[in-house]
Amino acid sequence: MTNPIPLQYRLRAGLLAMVLGLGSLAQAQTVQLRIGTVVPRNSLYHQQLMELGESWRAAQGANAKFTVFTDGSQGGEAELARRVRIGQLQGALMSVVGLREIEPSIAALQNLPLLFRNWDEVDHVREKMRPAMEKRFLERGFVVLGWGDAGWVRFFSKEAALRPDDFKRMKFFAWGSEPEQQAIMKSLGYTPVPLETADVLPSLQTGMINVVPSTPYFALASQVYTTATHMLDINWAPIVGALVVSKKAWDAMSPAAQQALQVAGDKAGLQMRAKARQEVDEAVAAMQKRGLTVNRPNAEQWREWTELAEKLYPRIRGSMVPAETFDEVFLHLKAYRAAQGK
Repeated sequence: MTNPIPLQYRLRAGLLAMVLGLGSLAQAQTVQLRIGTVVPRNSLYHQQLMELGESWRAAQGANAKFTVFTDGSQGGEAELARRVRIGQLQGALMSVVGLREIEPSIAALQNLPLLFRNWDEVDHVREKMRPAMEKRFLERGFVVLGWGDAGWVRFFSKEAALRPDDFKRMKFFAWGSEPEQQAIMKSLGYTPVPLETADVLPSLQTGMINVVPSTPYFALASQVYTTATHMLDINWAPIVGALVVSKKAWDAMSPAAQQALQVAGDKAGLQMRAKARQEVDEAVAAMQKRGLTVNRPNAEQWREWTELAEKLYPRIRGSMVPAETFDEVFLHLKAYRAAQGK
């Protein structure tokens, strides 16, 4: 008969197995949240994401890892949506340009030029559409954490331009992921050049493009205004965005972390909206001090812009914006304006 293993060795073996088991469990419970975005590093959007990350990490626990990739380092917005879908990223802060790759109806909040007269109208329509929109995102495997915006699109150009026809001799930056928009622009006599955000400034400097539709904040942060020294002062369209995470990443979080992330996401969205709107005028003033010329259309020129927008709507409906969502936006706006006596 063989001698039994001494008790002290059995205890050591058991302790070792327990330690290894705990180590494996800890490794299995490590949760990563990698967020991609095209916003500049250290911008107000980046700062809000970092604050959100701290709240989430505190709730998730010691093994939570949070990383933000800024400046389009993970690609343009369409690429960010793809990376989240396949799990290379767990989330992204994107404008409608990227969000429409997930849910096309979101385009109604951004791709209707000169439709919204002020931020109150944008907020009203978004809140009316938000529950159904978030449900559709969830059905496609994405959780919406917070809604933000980045200001109004203005046209920054190398030469002064005040009326729509002035821009027909110029070359426009256009999102590479929006072929419908490019087709519409070409049909109206404009020249779109499909690029990604990271290509804007070098393309301006080399003459590949002459015009950049951009928010003042982005034009200031990216130094676009140093080459495109003229800005047309019209609120062409709002840049609307949202922070989303994949449902797979969401389901891997603890309930406490989910709650903390949702609360932090709502807070970040509010902060982004408030600060971005405040900084529109501040950004324009800062650029004017450094040489930007602001061009304001007169009544006749403004009429030409509104006529252009009216021409665009039938082309946008059903192509850039699903027809049903397009109609819903107009119904919400009509009701809101009637209630406001406008």
